[in-house]
Amino acid sequence: MSSSRNTVVRSLHDLGAAAWFGGSLMGAVGVNGAADSVREPRDRARTAAMGWAKWAPVNALAIGAHLVGGAAMLYNNRDRVKRQSGVTSNTITKIALTGAALGATIYSGMLGAKTAEGDGHSVDGATDPSSSTPKEVASAQQQLRYLQWALPVLTGAVVVLGAQQGEQQRPSQILTGVGSTIARRVAA
Repeated sequence: MSSSRNTVVRSLHDLGAAAWFGGSLMGAVGVNGAADSVREPRDRARTAAMGWAKWAPVNALAIGAHLVGGAAMLYNNRDRVKRQSGVTSNTITKIALTGAALGATIYSGMLGAKTAEGDGHSVDGATDPSSSTPKEVASAQQQLRYLQWALPVLTGAVVVLGAQQGEQQRPSQILTGVGSTIARRVAA
């Protein structure tokens, strides 16, 4: 893999992020929305958990592709990240958001498993407890209500920062960024 063209690793990075974002958004709208309309209240949380469980291996693969591609891109662009103004802050922000999204994804999976335990609990929806929902399950659902939207926001921000990184590789941006870095060092 040459340092001037990173098509494979960039594709891993971008397609992984796109699938992670798209899957989280579709899950919040489609999987949880469909589970909310299941006729039997005891089957709603379990139906949502089953849909998410079927997506989990694909999501894990997407996240892995994103992480591998991102690590390879960071390695291949390490000098530019150090020297070009704006690239370091973008990279640090993107790594932090990726870590937050990864943590939220793992925690959502743990909460989702908690809502589907046993023979099923009566719930109003995938993330909405009913008055008869056990407290532990209701607590997990209330947290999932927020996480289902936090994940698309976090992963969407990662996609946007990736697009910004692509823009930062334009020759004019590289010259401006490196020039800004040199000017700050001379002035210091």
